[in-house]
Amino acid sequence: MDFRRYFLWGALFISGYLLFLQWNQDYGQQTTQSVAQSTQSQNETNPQLNDDLPLATQNDTQANSEIPQSVSKIAPGKLIEVTTDTLRVAINPVGGDLVEAALLEYKKELGQPDPFVILEDGSDRTYVTQSGLIGRNGPDASTEGRPVYQSEQASYQLADGEDSLDVNLYYTDANGVKYTKTFRFMKGTYRIRQLITVDNTSANTWRGNLFAQIKRDNSPDPSKATSMGLQPYLGGAISNEETKYNKISFSDMEEEPVKVTTTQGWVAVLQHYFVSAWVPEQGQKVTLQARTNNGYNIIGFTGSAVEIPAGKQGTMSSTFYVGPKLQDQLEATAENLDLTVDYGWLWWLAKPLFWLLTLIQSFVINWGVAIILVVVVVKAIFFKLSATSYRSMAKMRKFGPEIAKLKDKYGDDRQKMSQAMMELYKKEKINPLGGCLPILVQMPVFLALYWVLMESVELRQAPFILWINDLSVMDPYFILPILMGISMFVQQALNPTPPDPMQARIMKIMPVAFSIFFLWFPAGLVLYWVTNNTLSILQQYVITKRIEREN
Repeated sequence: MDFRRYFLWGALFISGYLLFLQWNQDYGQQTTQSVAQSTQSQNETNPQLNDDLPLATQNDTQANSEIPQSVSKIAPGKLIEVTTDTLRVAINPVGGDLVEAALLEYKKELGQPDPFVILEDGSDRTYVTQSGLIGRNGPDASTEGRPVYQSEQASYQLADGEDSLDVNLYYTDANGVKYTKTFRFMKGTYRIRQLITVDNTSANTWRGNLFAQIKRDNSPDPSKATSMGLQPYLGGAISNEETKYNKISFSDMEEEPVKVTTTQGWVAVLQHYFVSAWVPEQGQKVTLQARTNNGYNIIGFTGSAVEIPAGKQGTMSSTFYVGPKLQDQLEATAENLDLTVDYGWLWWLAKPLFWLLTLIQSFVINWGVAIILVVVVVKAIFFKLSATSYRSMAKMRKFGPEIAKLKDKYGDDRQKMSQAMMELYKKEKINPLGGCLPILVQMPVFLALYWVLMESVELRQAPFILWINDLSVMDPYFILPILMGISMFVQQALNPTPPDPMQARIMKIMPVAFSIFFLWFPAGLVLYWVTNNTLSILQQYVITKRIEREN
């Protein structure tokens, strides 16, 4: 029996199966759903009840709560617009919620001027964030509905030379308590600092809870970059002391609401390349929650009750991140938030590969060239191991006629055929499994790079050369998958022919099967495979010819 060939076939099957499982997990688990009916837009300026708000639980920096004289109500149906160097957002005066967010450095479509919109509140999609104060005296818990804030301006813009921009919203309740909700935008980042100051000018102690949450319907991910209806992971995630990163799909929220008390952590909604996350003040006790209500998926946190004596002020703070999955900015925002760039169980290998890819790209300024050079580095690391493999396969090819004679001699007697082959291997010092070990060793590298290319927003809409203008999507003309199939055929021509006719036919079908399988893979991943095959062919050809010239 040709143990090496069976082992090789098993290794290839396992690698393909694992790759398919990961592809299906990332891209096939979400089904496209439409919202059954649109809800009333929160762009109205009249207070309204909101059943989506959480219930309060029981038991910073200061911001100025003095309301300027220039404050006025925003015209009905209007939003407060804020523009920085990275974001363009809209704030609804009702509740002071962020209801729109466009990422100015990321385009909706390649070659188009419109920025990618991550938050929006419209008839096609609802994806907003809500925050405020609930509890005994919280204005967001009023039976009359959410508070209607006032502002000094209808639009704000981060000025040139400024590092931050404060947008202040003001509200005074029936008891005379003054509230200032401040959104602090910072240059060059996607973090938004939120400060809510309570100036208790009433005669009684004020008591309330800070809450913040993300509200999203089941509409599909607009950032998906795949075809055939396949989608990346779209759902929630939480982090706390016990679990650094835990995905909670929208279906899981509906089946079983999540409620976790913690002093360290965050909540987030993930989609392909982009994320929104609320980060409470670390070290303070909060309750993380995820649930479904009225067809909306809601994930957020509620802080412990805060008491502010009469005549005193108090400020409650938190941070909201809305933007691309940039690991350095995510790490700076909260511990473990960078895990939303999900590299799977091979993260320990994917992270250094991403570091290497990024380092090379900083010099060559082309992600496609960087991928090719990463392959060169990986091949150099495994050069000796690969050489051992190719020598083993070259020897197998050299003694192919001897194996064919054994097959003719013993016919269908597999036991004698196997014994004779083992004697031949022992005599000629051939390791029948020698060609399989390098494949098994390099398989994790390929899978890790798969996750890197699929998850890294840096490769979104990244061009290579000629017809490849986006490495994150499939080759529009399928040229790379065809080249990959050709390279696999060439590799098989350099390998010894399996003695089993059925096995030989299966091996011939594999290049075609893999080519079809890779038609819809991102061009960057297929480029890696083609480059790897090409370098392997060159190395294997040289070694094979050297072995054949011996004796």
